Amino acid sequence: MSDRSHFFAHLARLKLINRWPLMHNVRTENVQEHSLQVAMVAHALALIKNKFFNGTLNPDHIATMAMFHDVSEVLTGDLPTPVKYFNPAIKEEYKKIEKIAENKLIEMAPEAFREDYAALIDHHYHSEEEAFIVKAADVLCAYLKTLEELAAGNQEFKLAKKRLDKILKDYHSDEVDYFLTRYVPSFSLSLDEITLDEM
Repeated sequence: MSDRSHFFAHLARLKLINRWPLMHNVRTENVQEHSLQVAMVAHALALIKNKFFNGTLNPDHIATMAMFHDVSEVLTGDLPTPVKYFNPAIKEEYKKIEKIAENKLIEMAPEAFREDYAALIDHHYHSEEEAFIVKAADVLCAYLKTLEELAAGNQEFKLAKKRLDKILKDYHSDEVDYFLTRYVPSFSLSLDEITLDEM
């Protein structure tokens, strides 16, 4: 039996899928780079939870989950938020499409590793707490994108920032609030400002 698989070639195409497709972007962001940032932030949220709020999460596992959180988009593309959440029926149907895409990718994975990748891609394998950390990191990274665009003078992201700010506050999450208070303000500073502050 051949070990040939198109799984990794598909994943490599995540860099070709741009996020925020209906909005003017000063700097285009693709799904691959977004996924790396989400993994880094999810890892940090898990560490914060463990160190300061009695968590027992595995930060490394959560970071890996986050790396794969949007892989279905290599088959579906990135559906814009206003379309995805236009009404409950569209939201529900899109979830079904995402599930089909996830299953298709899992089927593409090399047989010897299929269960390993299913545990990362299929959300049914994730605990509620793990899923929340990855989702919160995803929203935080979208929020950071709005700060970046607004700092560059792009008012297109003004309402998105307001919406995401409310979502983050409504989480009432200690680890999210910790990250927002201590680390997010740096994202609005210039390179000179963050460099000088460290000296």
